[in-house]
Amino acid sequence: MDIHAVLTLLMFITLFAFLMTGFPVAFTLAGTGLLFGLIGMANGMLDSSFLELFPNRIYENIIRNELIFAVPLFVAMGVMLEKSKVAEDLLESMARLFGNMRGGLGISVTLVGALLAASTGIVGATVVTMGLLSLPTMLKRGYNPRLATGIIASSGTLGQIIPPSIVLILLADVLSNAWQQAQLDMGNFSPNPMSAGELFAGALIPGLILVGLYIIYQLGMAIFRPETCPVVTLDEKLDALDSGFYQRLFQALLPPLFLIVAVLGSILTGIATPTEAASVGAVGAILLGSARLERGSAILAWVALGSIAALLLIAGNFDLRITRADSTTADHIAFYAALALTVILAACLIFILRQLDKRGTMRAVMQSTVRISSMIYAILIGAALFALVFRGLGGDIIIENLLQGLPGGFWGAMLAVMLVMFVLGFFLDFIEITFVVVPIVAPAMLAMEGSIGPIWLGIMMAMNLQTSFLTPPFGFALFYLRGVAPTSIKTTDIYKGVIPFVIIQILALLLLVLFPELVTWLPERLF
Repeated sequence: MDIHAVLTLLMFITLFAFLMTGFPVAFTLAGTGLLFGLIGMANGMLDSSFLELFPNRIYENIIRNELIFAVPLFVAMGVMLEKSKVAEDLLESMARLFGNMRGGLGISVTLVGALLAASTGIVGATVVTMGLLSLPTMLKRGYNPRLATGIIASSGTLGQIIPPSIVLILLADVLSNAWQQAQLDMGNFSPNPMSAGELFAGALIPGLILVGLYIIYQLGMAIFRPETCPVVTLDEKLDALDSGFYQRLFQALLPPLFLIVAVLGSILTGIATPTEAASVGAVGAILLGSARLERGSAILAWVALGSIAALLLIAGNFDLRITRADSTTADHIAFYAALALTVILAACLIFILRQLDKRGTMRAVMQSTVRISSMIYAILIGAALFALVFRGLGGDIIIENLLQGLPGGFWGAMLAVMLVMFVLGFFLDFIEITFVVVPIVAPAMLAMEGSIGPIWLGIMMAMNLQTSFLTPPFGFALFYLRGVAPTSIKTTDIYKGVIPFVIIQILALLLLVLFPELVTWLPERLF
């Protein structure tokens, strides 16, 4: 075996050995890269100029990367919605709406999980929130523990695939670089870029299909095994649809739906980039949280939200660069209207932030945001050093030759990569897999004959990572749920409960293989 192949193989073995010990991921990636970089330089297999490129790679690919700026903004949005108990209002209202039908409580949990996924994109927070709020209610009303835990765990992981998702943001950044590299390898020296908006658009239909399949399974259980999901009895308070119920339902649904439309709609329609939309989402979440927590701030919050909506409409319909030669009177009016709306928004936001700071809410939100974002950025830096040394040792060429040598061409390589990512998902977090595995295999796969494109590949990887979140015995969602589930729930109940949903996700993956248009149709229409 070639010495380069031996060294790259040892590099991976060392990396995974340290990861299995629980050593921090960022330090493991950076330490392994630095160790094998020094070994390579000592043996004359790696030029020292490779490591000299490291500061430049950090500056260009991480610090100046506008797409990565969206990560802390989306994290702040999700944490704010969690702290403001939007999920609690949603669950109570949806459960009362569907409580009269058999299996309705489980269906309401799935729908709320989808809404939270589109609002927050943070899997751990969603699973924990749903487990704390809905699991005791489902058990109290006679739901089978296996079905109840399976519904909650699977619904909580929808944040992996339903945009806007942190997973999709990170995948978009990695796949965009891989796609450009693949096109350069194929001789295209003016490569077509791939945007995060295209990946969001590609994920929308598969995410909705997955929600639909979950609901179909629950309806099947209600028909063929009705004892697992009984109807809530009429004397339960849950079913009391009084005259003010629909008003409260509207108030519970409107805030997250407004946020979803503002964030996702602005990306898909091209009004805003993902980073700009994430900033709108973070500000919107602060305003909605204030309206939920501080009743005195509700009017100001809605005035500010109206200002944001009006600003988005103005930005989408007028050219606000009034210094250009062909600017019209309408453009000037729109500019000054946007300026006035910005002043109103800033005034409302300053007052609301002061109110939230007095409650201690903003401190908690910012601490969580900084902690999660710092972890992601540290992993990004460690992964950059690891990938740099790996390429310097010729690892990318070795992987490319390995994938091209597999039987079955592109589909054989695709199956092998999906299996590897699925197994790694038992042990590693999606961030680690995204920054360790994807940059190595994606350029080779995208350059192979038969490749469907970066958007389809990204959605397949995202759904695969979501499946690994649920798979026993090491699925992260299972650990999150085990941590908040009552002691009466056995761990084996959680494991058995998620198996049907894992099968559903595998069927969804097969659907995307058989009908790739489910992924590619919407991006082609919008972009």
